[in-house]
Amino acid sequence: MRAKHLAAIVLIVAGTLGLIYRGFTYSRETHEARLGSLEVSFSERTRIDVPLWVSVGLIVVGVGLLVVRSES
Repeated sequence: MRAKHLAAIVLIVAGTLGLIYRGFTYSRETHEARLGSLEVSFSERTRIDVPLWVSVGLIVVGVGLLVVRSES
């Protein structure tokens, strides 16, 4: 039962962060050219948008896990 509560809290926090930030950005370094000892590299930034329905869905499922009693 403790694992269920922990999972519910993680889902609620993830959904709330999704509503606040609307997505996340990460950088990926790519090496394009090497000429002898000279190396030219580029950093590519990519943004992943989290849809509103996903964030709300995570919160609803998390709250549902907290509310529903386990049948033991």
